[in-house]
Amino acid sequence: MVNTDDFIKRLEIILDYYSLNASSFADKIGVQRSSLSHLLSGRNKPSLDFILKILDVFPDVDLYWILNGKGTFPKNTERDKKENASEETVKQNSPTPLSNESIPENLFSEIKNTNPINALETKKTQTQNIATASNSSEIDKIVIFYKNGTFKSYVPD
Repeated sequence: MVNTDDFIKRLEIILDYYSLNASSFADKIGVQRSSLSHLLSGRNKPSLDFILKILDVFPDVDLYWILNGKGTFPKNTERDKKENASEETVKQNSPTPLSNESIPENLFSEIKNTNPINALETKKTQTQNIATASNSSEIDKIVIFYKNGTFKSYVPD
């Protein structure tokens, strides 16, 4: 639960940072001046809508900081750049399907091969592996599952 007294202190820090008085702050985020006055006096507690309006108008305000004092204000732009860069790296390294046909219907369905010749070769390899796997303890198939719901199946030669 949000500590109202601490929340009020953080709200006053925001007002000082942007050089705003309570009236202009209320106008800027689109709430009634009396609502902000009641909140600053401790009479009312902040609503989710109120907090979301602050975050929408003032992007430098961190959600966790305004709610419970954890994090920084204004947001650490250097840290944000690193986080965005690492998220971009993850996106670039994630496998992406070539077409909608290669997206499996569910996690356990095979990816359909759009090239009929490759499909026949894959089927032939699978049939050969079924015949030889019954008499040996060799690896039959390796399946890698990706977070986006796709998977790749490798059959050793």
